[in-house]
This record gives sequence, C-alpha cells and structure tokens, in this order.
Amino acid sequence: MKFITLVFTASVLLSMVLTRTIVSGEEVKAACHLEDLQICKHAIITESPPSTECCKKLKEQQSCLCKYLLSPPISQYIGAAKRVIAACGIHIPNC
Repeated sequence: MKFITLVFTASVLLSMVLTRTIVSGEEVKAACHLEDLQICKHAIITESPPSTECCKKLKEQQSCLCKYLLSPPISQYIGAAKRVIAACGIHIPNC
C-alpha cells in the first residue's frame, strides 16, 4: 500500500500541466493540477464510489482530463480513473 501511495504522489508531482480556459469571452491561462484530485485517490485505489467532493473537483477540471489520462506516471490507474469519471456522470473524453 505504501508503494501505491508513493507512486500516486509521484505522479501528482510529475503531472502538473497548463491548459487554457475561456472566462467571460477572454482567454485565460488556468493551471491543471492533478494534486487537486487527491480527494479522488481513495475511490481510484480501493474501487469504492467517488465522494461528492471528488466529483465536484473532476467537473471543475474536466478540460484537464485528457492531459491527466495521457500522463505516463498514472497509466496504471487509467481503468480506475475512467471508472471514477464515469461514476461522477462525466463524459470520458476521447484523447
């Protein structure tokens, strides 16, 4: 279990990327920080249903999902991550 936590933490630190979002008609740079999704870690690792807070964070960062799903450090969690995304009622993007 410690190894999984270590790998997940390392992936969080290695997977920070930038994306662009549109706010009030203006293009603004917004940061996609995978560590903001730490709240979803329990659901991903234990295959339990995601919490309301997890789903809220996933919806907030929906524009970042492809970048997260394509990140090599989290490739071992792809199946579980897609399950959590779908359980939150979020469309899984084709990346």
